[in-house]
Amino acid sequence: MSAQGRQQTTDLLPEQVRAEIDKWIAKYPPDRQASAVMAALRIVQEENGGWLTPELMDAVARYLDMPPVSVYEVATFYSMYEHRPVGRHKVCVCDSISCMLNGSGKLLAHLEEKLGVKPGEVTPDGRFSFKKVECLGACVDAPVVMIGRKYYEKLTPAALDKLLSELD
Repeated sequence: MSAQGRQQTTDLLPEQVRAEIDKWIAKYPPDRQASAVMAALRIVQEENGGWLTPELMDAVARYLDMPPVSVYEVATFYSMYEHRPVGRHKVCVCDSISCMLNGSGKLLAHLEEKLGVKPGEVTPDGRFSFKKVECLGACVDAPVVMIGRKYYEKLTPAALDKLLSELD
């Protein structure tokens, strides 16, 4: 890596972020640091207020010695990575077949009306954003919503309203 590349990486990835990524890198063989890409993107996203910029993804690529396109492929494939600012509370509504059959469409429509924004948008006060995701892996308790990192199952619009009202 060039001196300029090292400096850009250091500027974009603070020491504590690099240290956390290094813990993940250490879990893989020495020549397989790219295996830590998902963890690195999560760490960087959390440090950046919940979303990734192209500059941050480039910094991850440099740090893991990967082609930037390989990092972009991961960051755009998985729905947990955001590419624009999100609200303080990110609400993910599962819309896979089990959730759809059990009412996720009603939850999505309810959120649009209640929050006044469409999926992928942020409320004017910055408090909420929501998105439709393909699968949260909890089909047995559909419909499922994830707020932050916590799952809420068998939700109705009324139960979702109660959850949202309890958030700061």
